[in-house]
Amino acid sequence: MEQRYIHILKLVNQISKIGSLEEQLIIDSFKPFNLKKGEYFLESGKINRHVAFLHSGLIRYFVYNNSDEATFEFTKEGEFLADYQSFNNKTPSLQNIQAIEDCEMLIISYSDLQNIFNKVSTGNLIGRIIIEHRFDIMVRQLLAIYMQGHVERYKSFVDNYSGLAQRIPQYHIASYVGVKPPSLSRIKKKFVKGIS
Repeated sequence: MEQRYIHILKLVNQISKIGSLEEQLIIDSFKPFNLKKGEYFLESGKINRHVAFLHSGLIRYFVYNNSDEATFEFTKEGEFLADYQSFNNKTPSLQNIQAIEDCEMLIISYSDLQNIFNKVSTGNLIGRIIIEHRFDIMVRQLLAIYMQGHVERYKSFVDNYSGLAQRIPQYHIASYVGVKPPSLSRIKKKFVKGIS
């Protein structure tokens, strides 16, 4: 069995144990899909047609603020990705979802996902936990944008993505913090002074 299927089945079984027939349904429903660095999983204005499970690589979510890119989230291997509002409502997305690294993933369509929810005994529980996780991330990011200054926003980055800092280009981190790249160095220095 391909490694990316082992990865997703392990995650699903951590949420709720499923049987071999249900595992096979998941294998049959999720299709291998790859993105090269810089390619888009989703572009704003388009409808999100698939949910993906990221087996390897790194993804960023961003929106356009006037002509500037405002990064608001990163997704690493072992996590699901999508604009769930666009996916569920079949409406155009405001978000862009882009590969920072070459990515290997598994994707599933809306109808195939509904089929899993209906046929897997704990499908609704699995789906709910995944969506709750995504919702928690989105609310945390939204509150951070409105309630945190730049130094606090950098601290939020360190808290949430500390293991990814070497993999994310500095200009994407600056975009996440809400500053231009030259300002990021000053913020890092303030942050280091604050914890030393």
